[in-house]
Amino acid sequence: MTDKVPAKSAKGSGRPPGDLKELTADRVVDYLKGHPDFLVEHPDLLEVMTPPRRAAGNVVDFQHAMVQRLKSENEKLQAAQDYLVGTARSNQSIQSRVHDAVLAILRAPSFESMIHTVTGDLAIQLDVDAVTIGVEAGDVPIPKAYAAGIRALPEGAVDGMLGRGRDVLLAGNINGDPRLFGAAAGLVRSQALTRLRASTQAPVGLLALGSRRPDGFVAGQGTELLGFLARSLEIMIRQWLHLPG
Repeated sequence: MTDKVPAKSAKGSGRPPGDLKELTADRVVDYLKGHPDFLVEHPDLLEVMTPPRRAAGNVVDFQHAMVQRLKSENEKLQAAQDYLVGTARSNQSIQSRVHDAVLAILRAPSFESMIHTVTGDLAIQLDVDAVTIGVEAGDVPIPKAYAAGIRALPEGAVDGMLGRGRDVLLAGNINGDPRLFGAAAGLVRSQALTRLRASTQAPVGLLALGSRRPDGFVAGQGTELLGFLARSLEIMIRQWLHLPG
């Protein structure tokens, strides 16, 4: 003979008798509607729940919906991961290029050679189409030894291009400025400009990088590496020309 297990009373269940309500399917449905993130916050329930089989008509295929949602979330996570990995690799490549460019500047055996390195070799190293140095030289002629890479600018031109008080400017979807890029201006569709302050006894300058890609340089990109390149160039100009800080 099998013993019967007495049903638990409201008192034995640990709930106050006045708060005991009958749990119905409608109450569960109402609760889930009011808490749409319930299964997200309790994913372990998906392991014990039995979803309905795939069926036609008005029956909701809960299992198919869950699978599609998980698939969509997984695709979003994979896309985000791919973006982060791609960005990290791109940043690492750019950093390596800038470091190599700075080392090339440091290795230059003369001032003229350094200017040629900056305005000639750096375009290849940095994967851009034009690199020039602008100097507010006024009426002072640029020496022929490095006139091809240095552009003479009128006084106040640097502030006019960058904006007063600004040291760096990135711009995309532009037409290259002939004052900066000369014959290569027609090729330039984006640019990175940074102020050069080699010395208190030297005119204000500008390092200009131009790219044929409209999105090669755009506002919002990081400028730390560009600043590092410009500061390194300032130091070497100061040392080669024996200028004070």
